[in-house]
Amino acid sequence: MDRAGDLVPVVEHARTALETQHRARELTIGACRRVIQACAASIRALHRGELDTARLRADEADALLAEAHGAVRAHPDVRYGGPLRDAEKEYAEARLTFAFVTDGPVPGLDELGVSVPAYLCGLAEAASELRRDVLDDLRTGALERAEGRLAIMDAVYGLLVTIDYPDALTGGLRRSADALRAVLERTRGDHTNALVAERLRGAIEDGRRALQGEEP
Repeated sequence: MDRAGDLVPVVEHARTALETQHRARELTIGACRRVIQACAASIRALHRGELDTARLRADEADALLAEAHGAVRAHPDVRYGGPLRDAEKEYAEARLTFAFVTDGPVPGLDELGVSVPAYLCGLAEAASELRRDVLDDLRTGALERAEGRLAIMDAVYGLLVTIDYPDALTGGLRRSADALRAVLERTRGDHTNALVAERLRGAIEDGRRALQGEEP
């Protein structure tokens, strides 16, 4: 019996399937790389106050992510691989950071079209991005606005720590939440120091006015 002859069509079928998966994977990797780059550019523009550019870059990421999803629609083994998961997380982070910084509506899972783990990890990283806003506000004396940003960070962390499932399901959410906690603690310390300094300046100014007989 010619076993080799019997196996040739089977192996060729496997080869064809792998080649199709490989092409889908290569398309996905390229698209996901561009998604991550566009999301990073969106967040940088957002921090510079360039809202139109930030929105445009996020829209570019949206189109590229749709391209990546289309490439792997028939290949679930590629669909749930690392590149697409990372791209979805970065996209969620960009859109959520934009919402937080601009005080706009927070997009949900269905609106973004990403997986639950990508959304939650992106949420944690978006909250961490607010540290930069808080520090900018502290430098300009906008303490009330800084407190509002800090409250968002605290609320996000408080919600994420209630999601207690294995990392295999959450995509490493525990690590993202732990990183957010460290950023939150540093930011709260900076905010507290700024409040103390502001009160001290106020007390010194009140003392100066009292010595000079000025009205408070």
